[in-house]
Amino acid sequence: MALEWVVLGYAAGAEAIMVLLLTIPGLDGLRKGLLAVTRNLLKPFMSVVPFCLFLLMDIYWKYETRPTCEGESCSPTEHLRHQKSIMKSQRNALLIGAALIFYWLLYSVTHLVVKIEQLNQRVERLKSKE
Repeated sequence: MALEWVVLGYAAGAEAIMVLLLTIPGLDGLRKGLLAVTRNLLKPFMSVVPFCLFLLMDIYWKYETRPTCEGESCSPTEHLRHQKSIMKSQRNALLIGAALIFYWLLYSVTHLVVKIEQLNQRVERLKSKE
């Protein structure tokens, strides 16, 4: 079960690194190659969205079927296990949110960088015609 979260963590990390490299000024030579790689990876990274929805449903199902530990009806060990389970669910929900936000940022930044390059090419063509 932990493998799913590791994969999602690596995907979110890769998305964050790509967004960072696309937005750092001064990397024009690297940006062209990275832009091509990023545009080719956007469709495979789209699989992060349904994967996150599946994992979110898994968290919800675990929350609904989790035994409650209220008052003095459970031992300290059971209470600790219950609190640990809640904290893991919250951590995993944050990871899901981060992965979705980074995918949206990567898509938006890539789209904007492509538009900027197209506009720069148009400006160069207009300058060369004059």
